[in-house]
Amino acid sequence: MLTLYTPEDYKRVLEAALLTASGPLPLPELKRLFDEEFDDDTLRALLADLKADWSPRGVELAQLASGWRFQTRPEYQAHLDRLKNEKAPKYSRAVMETLAIIAYRQPVTRGDIEDIRGVAVSPNILKTLEARDWIDCVGHRDAPGRPALYATTRKFLDDLGLRSLSELPPLADMEASMENRDVTDAAAQQEI
Repeated sequence: MLTLYTPEDYKRVLEAALLTASGPLPLPELKRLFDEEFDDDTLRALLADLKADWSPRGVELAQLASGWRFQTRPEYQAHLDRLKNEKAPKYSRAVMETLAIIAYRQPVTRGDIEDIRGVAVSPNILKTLEARDWIDCVGHRDAPGRPALYATTRKFLDDLGLRSLSELPPLADMEASMENRDVTDAAAQQEI
């Protein structure tokens, strides 16, 4: 076993663990890498140093909702996508609207979603989001029928590269974006 003496030695162990991990690693799991006891601040300082070491590269160390991971910098992702044979899944507008409602208003019931969207929510929409592990049932409302309450998951935050829901764009920006998209879609329809 390697003897660790310097902060550089500790950072190399963290780097090896994070580069080989299949998913984000939380602080308690990272602490298990060492015989020494580290407080959270010391470990965060080592991670911050490691993040700075990687700053000029195409890969970055990122803190997400469920822990730390190395990931491709966004500006290089388009190039890497050329190597993929599979296409990213496309989601319908109804799926994306439902996800946005859950993300911004959680916890919500299916009825809440229907009230906001103004249309019935297909069970397949919720199943799609649950299968992707972006939403989960987090309880039941104390109301007749005890409807399920839905909320987003840590995987949702991780997949979006967020640490918390507070990092979501402001709702007003989302609504303006959707209105602009509607205007663009309508103009495109008129040209056809």
